[in-house]
Amino acid sequence: MSFTLEHIDAGYGRVQVLSDISLTVEPATVVALIGPNGAGKSTLLRAATGMVQLSKGRIGFDGRDLSGASIESIARAGIAHVPEGRRLFSGLSVRDNLRLGAFHQRTVDLAGVLALFPRLGERLDQIAGSMSGGEQQMCAIARAMMSKPKYLLIDELSLGLAPMVVDEILARLSDITAGGTGVLLVEQDAGAALEVAERAYVLENGRIALSGTAAELVDDERVRAAYLGV
Repeated sequence: MSFTLEHIDAGYGRVQVLSDISLTVEPATVVALIGPNGAGKSTLLRAATGMVQLSKGRIGFDGRDLSGASIESIARAGIAHVPEGRRLFSGLSVRDNLRLGAFHQRTVDLAGVLALFPRLGERLDQIAGSMSGGEQQMCAIARAMMSKPKYLLIDELSLGLAPMVVDEILARLSDITAGGTGVLLVEQDAGAALEVAERAYVLENGRIALSGTAAELVDDERVRAAYLGV
């Protein structure tokens, strides 16, 4: 029941951003997507979740072709997206933000996500926009997990956060995958991403430049020079 992008092209109007992208995320694994600013990482996640239309290629999931499906259909299929910048409903409470994540679930189960991020249990009645950046990122991931996704796509998890907070949130990814959910992590901090991932892809100029296990990419001289400062 893997989640795949197969030879996709995508962009905005006449501007093609992604060219011939193929990648696979398996259940219960973390896959990292690294690359420089402007490489097309966020566009890739938007294309994978129906926010950007494909001009070529296929989105495959559980034997289904989701290419051209609506954002809602892709979400209902089990693909959740944590966008760059978190995009919480900042004027609503944490509780209400979490409930909105379960919009297509018959029941609302807060216990599971509060076990992932216990700090949110102390903030349920707090206005989401008044929390720290780290707490807001926890809330954004928890909101996505409220939909009980089979795959979780996270865009720039560490953006604007202190290293200690990033480590705390990254540590929770193992709990998420332990429940069977696969994670595609787009992350500017290549070192942190490769540390928690099983496999990884390097995106440069809208194309996959390298792929392999995380350990292989950590040892690759090109990755070390360009992204790890070694």
